[in-house]
Amino acid sequence: MRVRPRCPIASSVLIVLALVGCDDGGSLNARQGAVDGGEPAADGTTPPGDGGADLDAAGPADLDGAPNDDAGEPRRDAEPGADAGATTDARPTVDAAPRPDLGPIPDGGPSPEAFSGGDGTILFVTQVPVAGFNTVTSTFANHLPVTVAAPRGGDLWIRYPDGTLRNLTREAGYGQEGVQTDRAIAVREPSVHWSGQRAVFSMVVGSNPDGFHGDFHWQLYEVWNYGPGEQPVVRKVRGQPADYNNVSPTYGSDDRILFVSDRPRDGSRHHYPLRDEYEGAPTISGVWSLDPISGDLFLMNHAPSGVFSPVVDSAGRVVFVQWDHLQRDQLTESPQFGAFTYADESAAAAKLPESAALEVFPEPRTALDPAFDVNRPILIYNQFFLWELNQDGTAHETLNHVGRHEWGGSYTDPTFLDDRSLTDSDLRHSRHANTYDVYGGGGLFHVVEDPTQPGRFYATASDEFGSASAGALVRLEGAKGQNPEEMRVEAVTAADCRVRDDVRPAPASTGHYRDPLPLSDGSLIAAHTPHTGSVQFNGDRRNPNWDFEFRLKRLVPDGDLWVAGEPLTEGIREHVEWFDPDVRQTYDGVLWELEPVEVRPQDVPPLTAAAVDPVEAATIEAAGVDLAALQAWLKQNDLALVVSRNVTYRDRNDRQQPFNLRVPGGVETRGDQGRLYDVAFMQFFQADALRGLGGVANSLPGRRVLARAQHGLPIDQVPEGAPDGAVAIAPDGSVAAFVHARRAMSWQLVAPDGAAIVRERSWVSFQPGEIRSCPACHGINTVNQAGQPPPDNPPEALRLLLEQWRDAQGG
Repeated sequence: MRVRPRCPIASSVLIVLALVGCDDGGSLNARQGAVDGGEPAADGTTPPGDGGADLDAAGPADLDGAPNDDAGEPRRDAEPGADAGATTDARPTVDAAPRPDLGPIPDGGPSPEAFSGGDGTILFVTQVPVAGFNTVTSTFANHLPVTVAAPRGGDLWIRYPDGTLRNLTREAGYGQEGVQTDRAIAVREPSVHWSGQRAVFSMVVGSNPDGFHGDFHWQLYEVWNYGPGEQPVVRKVRGQPADYNNVSPTYGSDDRILFVSDRPRDGSRHHYPLRDEYEGAPTISGVWSLDPISGDLFLMNHAPSGVFSPVVDSAGRVVFVQWDHLQRDQLTESPQFGAFTYADESAAAAKLPESAALEVFPEPRTALDPAFDVNRPILIYNQFFLWELNQDGTAHETLNHVGRHEWGGSYTDPTFLDDRSLTDSDLRHSRHANTYDVYGGGGLFHVVEDPTQPGRFYATASDEFGSASAGALVRLEGAKGQNPEEMRVEAVTAADCRVRDDVRPAPASTGHYRDPLPLSDGSLIAAHTPHTGSVQFNGDRRNPNWDFEFRLKRLVPDGDLWVAGEPLTEGIREHVEWFDPDVRQTYDGVLWELEPVEVRPQDVPPLTAAAVDPVEAATIEAAGVDLAALQAWLKQNDLALVVSRNVTYRDRNDRQQPFNLRVPGGVETRGDQGRLYDVAFMQFFQADALRGLGGVANSLPGRRVLARAQHGLPIDQVPEGAPDGAVAIAPDGSVAAFVHARRAMSWQLVAPDGAAIVRERSWVSFQPGEIRSCPACHGINTVNQAGQPPPDNPPEALRLLLEQWRDAQGG
C-alpha cells in the first residue's frame, strides 16, 4: 500500500505559508497564509492574530521570573492597571521596573512530613483554548512561548479524591485574571516525584502588555506543600538552560531532571532556532539530563525533528515519542522558501548559492531530484514512534527495537520496485501478535505507563494536523526485553476517534481523547472533547476560540472499548485578555483541562546504564586492548564505538528492504532464491546543521540539519576505494566503526560500487564512551530470514579496527 504524503505547513519569522495540494509525487502549491486579517486557513490550522509571524523569533533574555516583594516571595497584591473587563485596545498600565527572578529552588525542598498524595489525587493544568500549527497543543513545534502559541491564563491545579480543587500556582503567587501582564503564566506537563511530595512542571511567566512579543521562555519549576491546609511553594529549577525553552520534565531514578529543550546540541547560538526536517519550523534538540544540585547537564539524544513526553518507566528506561522525518528537504522544491546550504556549521560559514542545496542521503522524495531512480519509490517518511534510552543516554533505539513491520508506520513501499521478493510493510505479511496499524502521517503521543501492570503503556494515536494531538487511545505491551513479535497495540477507544483529514464525523467516533492517565485503582482518565471532526477555529481575532472542549473525564467500559463518562470538574472558567500583538484579545469561558498525573508515592526504578556485551568485551580483550583505556579515549574525543556481528542477517519479518545479502568473498545469507545483493561497505552519515532558509541575502535565523558523510574523526577508518564516511564489511559480515557521540547518526549498506542497498530510516544517537553492539543490522526477534538464530561470532571487523587503533596510539 502507498501512504499519501501529508500536506505541510511552513512558518518563519517573516511569513506563514501553507503548502496545499500535495500529491503522491510530493508536488507543492503555495498560498499565502492568514497573516494580516487574522482569519484562519480553510483547514483551521492557522492560528488567529498575526498568523504566527513571530512564532520562531528567538531572544537571549530570560524574562520568565515572577515579581517579588522585598522578602523574595511572589507578590499577591499587584494587579494590572487596566480594567480586567475592558474591551478597548488601550494599553494597561504596568510597572516598568525590571522583574527580579525568584531564584533557584532552595536546598531541602519539602519536609519529610509533607503531603505525598494517594490514590485518586491528581495534578493537571488548564489552558486557554488554542490549536493549530506551532501551538502548545499541537503534535510538534509545541514548545514556543509567545502568546499566539501559548495564551496565558491557565494554571496548575490539584484535585483531591473528594473532588476538592485548588489552584496551586495562583496560591503560590503566579498567574492572574483579566489582562495578562507581568504575572501572567501558561503551565504544562507536571510530573510527580517518586516520593509523591513534589512535582516538576514547565511554566512560562509574563505576557506582552506593550503590544509586542516579549522574550519569554518555558522554564522548569518545582512545586511542593500541596496537601490540604499546606501553603504551596513554587521555585524555579536551577542549572537549566536559561535562554531556551525547557519542557516535558520528569524525574530520573537518581533525582536528576530529564526534560526536552530547544538548546542546540552543542550550545551553538547561531544554530538557533533549530529547524525541523519537515516544515523548517522551530524544533527541539532532544532529551536532556540535569542534576539541579551540581548543575551537570548533558544531551541524552540528538533528535533533529523532535522528541516528546519522556517518562521513566518501572524498569528504569526513559521512554518517549520520537518524531522521525529523515528525508530530503521538501522546502528546496519551492523557491519561495529560499533554501540554501552553509559550507559548514560555523557562525562565519559561507552561504552557498540556492542552486547548491542538493543532498546526498537518503533517497529522493521527488522525481525532480537529479538523483531520482525509477526503480526506487519516492521516500516520504513521517512517523511518531515510541523510543527508549538508558538513563545515562545509552542504548538509544525504538522500544524493544520494535519496527514498522511489527507496528506499521510510514513509508511502506519495498525499496526496489523491480524485486519481486520484496513486499511492503503491511502487517498482514508478518508473523507477530500485533494487528493494529500505527500508520504514518502521525503516530503515538502522550505515552504513560500503567501503574497496575508494569510494561503496559497507554498513548494517544493522533494525526499530526487538525488534532490538537488528540485522537484514539491505545494501550500497548512493551515490557523491557519483550520480543517485538509479541508486542501488541490494542484499541482503548474506537479507531474512528482518531482525527480525520476532513471534518465529517466518523460513524463510530465518540469524540477525541488525549493525555490518558491509568490510575492506581485500575480506572482510566483522559482529556476528552465530544467533537468528532478536525479542530476548527470558531472565533475572530478579538475573541479567539476553538470548537474542541477538552475536559478531564473518567472513562467507562462500552463493550470491548471505553468511552468518556462524567467530567471530573464542573468546568473551570476564566476571563483573560492579552495583546496579539497589537489587538486586545479576550477569552471568557471554560478552560481546557489537560495533562493529568496522579500524586502518589512510587517505587524508585532501577538506574539503567550501558554495559559492554560479553562477545564484544572478549574480542576487545583478545585484541590486547584495555577496555577502560579505550572508553577513556572515546570520551575524550566525543566518540562511540558501534559493532554489528553479521550485517547480512535480517529479521525474518523485515521484507521491505533487501534480505538476500552477500559479502563478496565472505558470508552469504538468503531468505529465498530471489535477487542476491552484494554489500561491501557500511556508510555512516552525521546530522550537520547546514540548511538555511530565507535566501542567501536575507537569511532567517537558525538551521536545519542535513545528512553528510561522517567526517572529522581523529582516526582514519575509511579504507581506500570506499565511499566517504564508510567502513569495510569483514568477510564474516561484521562491521565496526567509531562514530560521533551526541550527534544524530544514520547509515546504509552499500554495494562495491557505492550504490545504496539497505538504508536506515531514523536518526540514532550515542553517548561518549558507549560501545554499542547489535548482533545483526536489523534486530532479530527469533530467527533471521534463513531461519537462523542471532549471530554470536566474535566480530572480525572489531578486531581489525582495534588493532589499527592500538597501533595509532603507539602500541
